[in-house]
Amino acid sequence: MEDFKKVWEKCLSLIKEEVGEQSYNTWFKPIYALKLEGTNLLIQVPSQFFYEWLEEHYVGVLRKVIISVLGENARLEYSVVVDRGDKDNQAVTVNLQSNSKRLSQESAVADPFEIKGLATVNSQLNLNYTFDSLVEGECNLLARNAGIAVAENPGKTSFNPLLIYGGTGLGKTHLVQSIGNDIKIKHPEKQVLYVSSEKFTNQVIDALRTNKIQEFANFFLQLDVLILDDVQFLAKKDRTQEVFFHIFNTLHQSGKQIILTSDRSPKDLKDLQDRLISRFKWGLSAEISIPEVETRMAILQYKAMNDGIVLPNEVVEYLAHSIDTNVRELEGVLISLVAQSSLMKKEIDLDLAKQALSSIVDSAGLEINADYVQKYVSDYFDVSVELLKSKTRKREIVVARQIGMYLTKEFTNLSLKSIGSHYGGRDHTTVIHAINTVNDLVDTDMQFSHMVDEILKTVKMKAS
Repeated sequence: MEDFKKVWEKCLSLIKEEVGEQSYNTWFKPIYALKLEGTNLLIQVPSQFFYEWLEEHYVGVLRKVIISVLGENARLEYSVVVDRGDKDNQAVTVNLQSNSKRLSQESAVADPFEIKGLATVNSQLNLNYTFDSLVEGECNLLARNAGIAVAENPGKTSFNPLLIYGGTGLGKTHLVQSIGNDIKIKHPEKQVLYVSSEKFTNQVIDALRTNKIQEFANFFLQLDVLILDDVQFLAKKDRTQEVFFHIFNTLHQSGKQIILTSDRSPKDLKDLQDRLISRFKWGLSAEISIPEVETRMAILQYKAMNDGIVLPNEVVEYLAHSIDTNVRELEGVLISLVAQSSLMKKEIDLDLAKQALSSIVDSAGLEINADYVQKYVSDYFDVSVELLKSKTRKREIVVARQIGMYLTKEFTNLSLKSIGSHYGGRDHTTVIHAINTVNDLVDTDMQFSHMVDEILKTVKMKAS
């Protein structure tokens, strides 16, 4: 009996001549031969959608080629990888000679897609979102660099899918749209689409209601790059997840780039199908975290410069130390400050900044955060923040570091582990030791106690 792999290789060479290289790479290269029994050839395709597409567009080519290689009585059987996690993944049998179809079980072709026609894609990208306008910092370094790599070679890196996750207002949308815009510049032939999960869901509902799911799926399958924002909002929407699963599978199998954002890492996503979550883990998941104070300062300076505004350094430092929640709130404070300066016809100074901030921050006073404490301690002891974070054991640095940890515990609700991370990644036992040491010295050393008391009062006063 002729080897099934060699038979399928013969078929593939003839198919390539018939359909051209692009269609061959997309729809036939991912197919594998599984076995040959007589003149019955069993092949495996990546998804149910793949099977439907082949039947819709290439059944004539397949019939011609299989008969040419195996003779008039040839039959082709499909093993469809549906990946439902149950026993419904059954083979689909097609008699190419008579063009009749028989399914081993109806459930194997549940929710089929049939795709017709092509469409021109409007990318829906905001051209203001670029890598140049996305300030780089430790908070986004991995995600930003991965995005640049993807923009250089979409679909060709191991970052597929690329999932960017993090809290609200940290720049996830800015980053993924920057990737899309950069791809459009470097690869103008690529079809790129940005869509929110909410809009995607509404489009699925509308397509199902109007019996246009075929056209809908076809639109997405012509893409080279799909950017889906806030994927967590697909939770509990099983039909939408089903549609997205098939689109994801086919695009990924075809070497197309998929970019996602989420408010949490894949392992923490709830109410999404396990098969989707497992696919989100195929590529790279990169976090964008709250920007550190230096990055917040750089963001303020960049935004001000772009708007032609001069911000005094003391204002930049004050705002950066005062707002540590997210970039969006930081930008909101700057907009409010500029508006007040314009309406009141006053130069931007520290007093005006405090006034602008008072309308946004709770009137009880500014929140004292870890960066604020760290900066104050570094100024008080005349040592750099970098030295506070370093591994040096010089006595004056150790004392300043321990007081910084003590104050951070006093003024914030951060965990011991989080406090340690602000001081060079030290563990919670080091933080406990620092707090205990400061408490002991306060009880036994009057001069030290006076110094700590002075610092406590000053920090509270500056934040009021």
